[in-house]
Amino acid sequence: MQGKIAVEEHFAIPATTGRSARYQSPYWSALQAKLLDIHDQRLVEMDRNGIATEIISLNSNGVQSILDVASAVDTARIANDALAEAIAKRPDRFAGFAALPMQDPQAAATELGRCVRDLKFKGALVNSFTQVGTDDTAVYYDLPQYRAFWAEVERLGVPFYLHPRDQLPSRRRAYDGHPWLIGSPWGFAEETAIHALRLMGSGLLDDYPKLQIVIGHLGERIPYDLWRLDHRLTKVPGRPAKKTMGEYFRRNFHITTSGHFCTQSLIHAILTVGADRVLFAVDYPFEDHAHGCSWFDAAEIAESDRIKIGRDNAKVLFSLG
Repeated sequence: MQGKIAVEEHFAIPATTGRSARYQSPYWSALQAKLLDIHDQRLVEMDRNGIATEIISLNSNGVQSILDVASAVDTARIANDALAEAIAKRPDRFAGFAALPMQDPQAAATELGRCVRDLKFKGALVNSFTQVGTDDTAVYYDLPQYRAFWAEVERLGVPFYLHPRDQLPSRRRAYDGHPWLIGSPWGFAEETAIHALRLMGSGLLDDYPKLQIVIGHLGERIPYDLWRLDHRLTKVPGRPAKKTMGEYFRRNFHITTSGHFCTQSLIHAILTVGADRVLFAVDYPFEDHAHGCSWFDAAEIAESDRIKIGRDNAKVLFSLG
């Protein structure tokens, strides 16, 4: 398929390259070069694989692991300005998501407004929970101090991409002796799914029903557990949310194919949320353009769904023209 729009593709600035350096060389060395390159090899690969546009975002853990609030605010602004400058050189091929200093909810709302209004970004991508002050702090965005931030997101009318990040060492006890499960093989989905469920269950989406949240990797396993989740929650009292998790997921969430190139999983996602709420993504450079595109182009789905997922849904959700 030609003309695809890929919506979870990453870059870095020098200040954030080390924040993803959990991978062993030579894998990480190759990733660093690709994260810092936007206009050279990336464009060549996009052309080769039928990608017309990429929406680019800062690499994980990005701003979310900066303990000092002022430094987080400064780094987010520097990263967003750098991304805007890169996009300005090829606005026909690239768009951007804002990095946000969620350590300070008001500063995050202000930076999002600046990025949408002045830099013409299409929304925000935040790398799950935020650390503030100490290494062992994890702050989630269902907490009351973020309500004004979410009000601003709804007012601006842009999507919020909830992206994975490394779990804190103190929260990895179940992985003891099995470090290969930490991060992208299993831990990323576990962490992001918990965060998404917190947002759904907190009543946030009753207060701000127009919010649109995006999660990657074909839904971080949530689509496959929605029935059982709601079935068992009927027996658990005290949840603040007014609707079922399934209702919120189908009304307020979109899922992408980033890094999950499995046709059976894609079909299940389509059956769960509908083809209108699935978006194409590669997760470059952590995944290969060629792998993601060759799989998607040949996936055994209806051609009308391929066009929706590959291009049209992104054009509508992110106002890409």
